[in-house]
Amino acid sequence: MNNNKRKRETLNQPGFITLLRSYFLRHAQVFFYSLGQLSRVPISTLMTCMVIGIALALPMGLHTLLKNAQQLSGGWESTAQISVFLKKKITASQAQKIQSDIQHWPDVISVHYISRERALKEFQALSGFGDALKALNTNPLPSVLIVKPKLSSSKNEQATQQLLNKLRNLKQTDKAQLDMQWVRRLYAIMNIVERGVLILGFLLALAVLLVVGNTIRLAIQNRRKEIVVMKLIGGTDAFIRRPFLYTGFWYGLFGGIIAWMLVSFTILSISTPIEKLTTLYQNQFELSGMSFLTTLSLLCISILLGLVGSWFAVGRHLREIEPE
Repeated sequence: MNNNKRKRETLNQPGFITLLRSYFLRHAQVFFYSLGQLSRVPISTLMTCMVIGIALALPMGLHTLLKNAQQLSGGWESTAQISVFLKKKITASQAQKIQSDIQHWPDVISVHYISRERALKEFQALSGFGDALKALNTNPLPSVLIVKPKLSSSKNEQATQQLLNKLRNLKQTDKAQLDMQWVRRLYAIMNIVERGVLILGFLLALAVLLVVGNTIRLAIQNRRKEIVVMKLIGGTDAFIRRPFLYTGFWYGLFGGIIAWMLVSFTILSISTPIEKLTTLYQNQFELSGMSFLTTLSLLCISILLGLVGSWFAVGRHLREIEPE
């Protein structure tokens, strides 16, 4: 109890409040002082920030486009359907009986029957071989049942595969195929691209660290004499390090803002052509930009890279500068 009382009395002392206020005031002064130093060399500052922004914009832009592609393909899974080609000897009444039986299966949403005659007409209209098909004496196409399975859990692929095998085992079935194999291949390609984006982002993050570190190193060399004088009059390493760390902060912040602007401009410039393309496929899709959380993450990552790069550069080169 006595120790807690002493701590509260210490915190309530005017000297502690003054010391805390002075601490934050010094940091605020250095914070804006470092910004002023950068404003004196606007061209080199802009070039450094542009390099950081471009390096961050590339993986972030690919990440945003990948998320849009995943969002676009997310609804395709619900359009999964199984095409069941019946044997040619199956009559229309038998096919409709099979349709009715399959419709009552618990893992089936709907069953659509396409007769041989209708299938031939659709093929003649869509294939471009209408004249050639007219020369045939008999209809070569079988009756088809379009089965739409239920997709309501994380085990969609396993349940759909079981239904596909069940339909294949019907004695009236000649062949059954799932019309979503291409979507699965697309998902597999997206997973590969996602891994590639992560690797590219990691490599470019290292590049940002090197750019910031080299820029801070040059700033230290330019202020070598000033640092020597600071050390002669008793300046600590933490005091000397502080403006360089805030410089790295500003580089990271401005680089992140430039990256956000580049990604947003890219998304805006390609959104109209993509909307026209999706319209041709009878689909309405609007390309979305970076969300608030994604933008905030980008700025935090860029600031962190700027601070880490400047920390390593200052820690290494500041030890090499000592008064003679």
